[in-house]
Amino acid sequence: MADQNPTDRALPDSASPAEADRKIEATVLAFLLDEHPNQLTVPEVSWALNAGAEEFAAGDAVERAVRELVGAGLLHHDGGYVMPTRAALYCHRLDE
Repeated sequence: MADQNPTDRALPDSASPAEADRKIEATVLAFLLDEHPNQLTVPEVSWALNAGAEEFAAGDAVERAVRELVGAGLLHHDGGYVMPTRAALYCHRLDE
């Protein structure tokens, strides 16, 4: 049949890189909203979300997520610390 795997190999993960980035962005934002008003550095966020793993890819994903969220106006990155903006906090309160 056309819908079967003809090579009988494991199929790759269907998550695209963009989808994986969106998931980590959502995770980072949710974590920082939950931690507010605590101020954390990017390495602290990465360590907390990656359970202390020292893999470059995991830490890099968190850094990319922070960079995207700062660009979107949802996070401040000030003096080494990263925290949710007023807009992100307001939206979070509306969601609760």
